[in-house]
Amino acid sequence: METLGHLAHGFSVAFSPTNLIWCLVGTTLGTAIGVLPGLGPALTIALLLPITYQVAPEASFILFAGIYYGAMYGGSTTSILLNTPGESATIVTALEGNRMARSGRGGAALATSAIGSFVAGTLGTIGVAFLAPIVVKFALAFGPAEYFSLMVLAFITVSAVLGSSSVRGLTSLFVGFVVGMIGVDLQTGQPRFTFGMSELLDGVDVIVVAVGLFAVGETLYMASRRYAGKDDIVPLKGSLYMTAAEWSRSWRPWLRGSLIGFPIGAMPAGGAEIPTFLSYAIEKKLSRHKEEFGTVGAIEGVAGPEAANNASAAGVLVPMLTLGLPTSATAAIMLSAFQSYGINPGPLLLTTQADLVWGLIASLFIANVILVVLNLPLIGLWVRLLKIPAPQLYAGILVFATVGTYGISQSPIDLVILYLLGAAGFLMRRFDFPTAPVIIGMILGPLAETQFRRAMTISNGDWTVFYKHPLSLTLLTLAFIGLVGPHIWAYIEHRRIRGPEHVPGDA
Repeated sequence: METLGHLAHGFSVAFSPTNLIWCLVGTTLGTAIGVLPGLGPALTIALLLPITYQVAPEASFILFAGIYYGAMYGGSTTSILLNTPGESATIVTALEGNRMARSGRGGAALATSAIGSFVAGTLGTIGVAFLAPIVVKFALAFGPAEYFSLMVLAFITVSAVLGSSSVRGLTSLFVGFVVGMIGVDLQTGQPRFTFGMSELLDGVDVIVVAVGLFAVGETLYMASRRYAGKDDIVPLKGSLYMTAAEWSRSWRPWLRGSLIGFPIGAMPAGGAEIPTFLSYAIEKKLSRHKEEFGTVGAIEGVAGPEAANNASAAGVLVPMLTLGLPTSATAAIMLSAFQSYGINPGPLLLTTQADLVWGLIASLFIANVILVVLNLPLIGLWVRLLKIPAPQLYAGILVFATVGTYGISQSPIDLVILYLLGAAGFLMRRFDFPTAPVIIGMILGPLAETQFRRAMTISNGDWTVFYKHPLSLTLLTLAFIGLVGPHIWAYIEHRRIRGPEHVPGDA
């Protein structure tokens, strides 16, 4: 009942005229961004971070959450009609959705995608509302040693999942650590990595880093691949309405996808890619129409993964709000927005910032309704966005990035750092180094350092504090398993399949 009371208060915040407008703007912009291939919510939110200096926190996060949810919806449009996922989480949707479109059932594919997203988004938001207070009660038992161990676990798992290899992910994480250490050490008062430049004494603004890596770096990378190839848009045929048979085949995948997506999204190594592939595999296994998979397109292969995608988007908000741990690139950018307001997400956030948190959760329910209304009638409009000339699109992003960054402090140094980081972001994308761990390392690195120092101070320098506490030891053990487990498993599989004589390094 207490949660329902908080949620009712959240709706009173979300239903204010100003916040409703921000929600509408966010969902519309997010859908448009999701439709455009290569552009995602992380890039868009990074581009809009400078507004945190002008807009109230509630309005900013309602806007960002609308963009996040909207991009999940919009990405399915290009996956189905263009066979080009607008978001990595909609890769699976393209497998069956585009085949449905080519066989004249694009309307049904888009409809089951939109309605499934609505069902899963609503169920996921209910999960956030009722699960977040439970996680908070658990998190209040954490001391400095447990928090440090939890952050180590987050570093290992997120870096391994977001990159093509754990080495690349951890390298990006280390770069983030270094950037996060720039400035004056708050405990000793000594400058670190400032190279004698007074402009760096306050550190590098996380907004500059986010915009540089995601907006500038991603744009340069997309521009460099402009002539890599182009798919034809499949014309939308038939009605947007689903038949009774299609409804019957879709509702179970919607529910199963929701139940798969939300808990995985809430895990430290969650994200949306894992649950969407898992949902697709399950639906293919359970379907009575297996012959449609990979041929004319099976509607279950669209309904399940799309539901898992949107439910995982809601799940990502649980660890971010209650523990301050981002489990995706978009969550990392949103965490930097919290820091812009001087707000540290964690167990006390639900009480110290009740208007913000519950207003945000309530706005997600509203965003889901807006999105299902926007997506079904306006699909033709979203498809036209694909005709925007690429040079104008990329130039517009760079202009907004430059103006927004300069507006933060009117410092030319920030612009130099912006484009140096943009060049670094381009090289990281070019050589397959994930950029999200840089933001995660920059934000959580100093926090992990603080918790480590506190734990050592409380224990009078006794290192055993990290494994004498059962919870801390459990978290560090899980981190160790996450780091070496995949390599051990690959080694065992290699020996099992090819024999010990083929294992590299064996005598």
